[in-house]
Amino acid sequence: MTISSQDKRILELLSEDAKLSHAEIGQRVGLSTSSVHRRIRALEESGVIEGYGVRINEAALDRATSVFVQVTLSSQQDDGLKAFEQAARLSPDIAACYLMTGEADYLLRIAVSDTADYERVHRDVLTRLPNVERVISQFAIRTVCQKTMLPTV
Repeated sequence: MTISSQDKRILELLSEDAKLSHAEIGQRVGLSTSSVHRRIRALEESGVIEGYGVRINEAALDRATSVFVQVTLSSQQDDGLKAFEQAARLSPDIAACYLMTGEADYLLRIAVSDTADYERVHRDVLTRLPNVERVISQFAIRTVCQKTMLPTV
């Protein structure tokens, strides 16, 4: 799918506020409501728009501290990777999990209330994940930016 400049603007507006009406978007990009509806449907059908979500203020849920955790597995066999990934997906304490290149096999983001809460996650979750050999943790001091929109150049 070729993404036009108007499609890019629609994506920018939706990434800022997914609750905007088609009429409001149309007004901002100079299109009719029905044209906006068709373009958004095409972006969804082509997979450019995968879904819609809500940005949650983690501090409001007493989870303001982000910890980035490098996990090295004892084996990189397919069964071990699958078991680790399935357990990571099921853990409510793991906010994000990425398969990595380099020294560590995975990079996790954990959202916790404080160091004591992270100690609980480390003890009860991370060290009990399948195939874990080593865990290296780094606490974020503060979030500088967190974007929901990629450049559409």
